[in-house]
Amino acid sequence: MGLPDIIIAKIRQQGPLSFHDFMEMCLYYPELGYYTSSRNRTDYYTSPQLSELFGMAIGRQLEEMWHSLGEGPFTVVEVGGGTGLLCSDILDYLARHSACYDQLTYCIVEKSAVPNRNVPPGVRLYTSLSALPPVSGCIFSNELLDNLSVHRVIMKDQLMEVFLGYEDGFSELLQPASLALQEYLTTLNIRLPEDFQTEINLDACAWIGDVAEVLKRGYVMTIDYGEETSRLYRARRGEGTLLCYHRNEVNDNPYQYIGEQDITAHVNFSALHHWGGKHGLHCCGFTDQARFLQALGWRELIQQMDVRGEDIVRLARRIAFMTHTLLLDMGTKLKILIQQKGLAAQPSLSGLKGAAML
Repeated sequence: MGLPDIIIAKIRQQGPLSFHDFMEMCLYYPELGYYTSSRNRTDYYTSPQLSELFGMAIGRQLEEMWHSLGEGPFTVVEVGGGTGLLCSDILDYLARHSACYDQLTYCIVEKSAVPNRNVPPGVRLYTSLSALPPVSGCIFSNELLDNLSVHRVIMKDQLMEVFLGYEDGFSELLQPASLALQEYLTTLNIRLPEDFQTEINLDACAWIGDVAEVLKRGYVMTIDYGEETSRLYRARRGEGTLLCYHRNEVNDNPYQYIGEQDITAHVNFSALHHWGGKHGLHCCGFTDQARFLQALGWRELIQQMDVRGEDIVRLARRIAFMTHTLLLDMGTKLKILIQQKGLAAQPSLSGLKGAAML
């Protein structure tokens, strides 16, 4: 039985299915979901896939964090980094440029079926945050939280949640939203106008709490597509931010290519700040990827690239492409929030030069 049939059978047996549970099945159903199947996923590109420069910049920021923590044993936890590509770039940079490398323990937390063929020897693999020992160092994620399952809501006379029925095709049904969804909006002082539709990511709020529980002392760095509350709920976002990616094409129909396309929604970084604060995480700064990379020495990092044997014309084109994509395109859309726990003084991190505070 294919995944669409499994979802349809569930609706017929149990009644309307929340969009959250539908999205969870599409992405993570055992062996059949987008992230749990063994198929090769090339439906979108992430920063590490475009250039080793991204990993070099992350490595430089991690080195600075290591200094701020006293230059002792330092653990890096990459959540959702199963392919090992970013991990490899970070470790290559630190091995060549930093004494931090000798004090480093690198861990990857990955629950999906992504092949980890690029994971370097010595990297520790975990399937959940709860399996980690207490961490002193940095826990970070790159384009992870926008793939957590979301609740879709719309404001009518009261807040309503989107559920799915099925009869000759999927249909959307509205039911009164749960108290948890209502409290999310109230807590963040969000007032939706009538017919405004959006997504609520309760899983991300729980995730930041889990991260804070594991982190004994150090930093949390979250890199993802999203905004703070004041920008995420503007009128132009009235249809929500949900997007799907299938074979390098973007669409807004989650009810096709079930299990074969990625489904994403923007992250509310104000929510991460708020619920992180409830678990002892304090904001160091909030910025975008372009400012982050430039503040960490983009031009200098280009000069440090290993370009042996590369044709000068091809190299110039590659650098131009990386600059356009990582700084001008993805650079303005991807945001970076750094939080800290257990530090006596507010750290000054180079990547946050000119950053805002949430």
